[in-house]
Amino acid sequence: MGRRTRDVARRGGQGAPSSAGNRGGDRRRSGSGRGGDNRERVKPEFDSKIIDIRRVTRVTAGGRRMNFSVAVVAGDKKGRVGVGLGKGNDTASAVEKATREAKKHLIRVPLSAQMTIPHAVEAKVGSSKIMIFPARGSGIVAGSSARAVIEMAGIKDICAKYLSGSKNSLNNARVVVAALKKLIAMPRAELKGKKQAPK
Repeated sequence: MGRRTRDVARRGGQGAPSSAGNRGGDRRRSGSGRGGDNRERVKPEFDSKIIDIRRVTRVTAGGRRMNFSVAVVAGDKKGRVGVGLGKGNDTASAVEKATREAKKHLIRVPLSAQMTIPHAVEAKVGSSKIMIFPARGSGIVAGSSARAVIEMAGIKDICAKYLSGSKNSLNNARVVVAALKKLIAMPRAELKGKKQAPK
């Protein structure tokens, strides 16, 4: 009985490394399968930028309820841009809603070969008023929400100046979009007449 147990122990000892080797081989195969999956990340079509986050507190009979209001500017940096507002119980859902709304209200800006606007324009939304005009070789001269909208639209060599003292980021962004909309609606004949008109 002693010899049999020794033989069985020897056989078991010889079989154990082979099974361990197989396990190692399986691990290597599975690891190679994970490493071999080289998928390229797809770049999103639109970029977005948050311009304002507000925490809104509402007092109810059960206590205080907190919500978040987020304003987002979305664009493809090729002439399309939009502004959206989203509200939610947390910032993630509010940002998602705002981005979705911004993509729904996209406008196309008529850009020249130098990626700038063809002429000066003014607009007013609420208490916000702005003047935008092309400025060759100066880059983007703008601040606050105007810079975010201009960058998302991909406009270069432009100057934007607020003619009002409004500090509402959402209205300041919407007035820029309203000004860029006028570039689309204004016909070429009117532009020629404005150029020839004496000052």
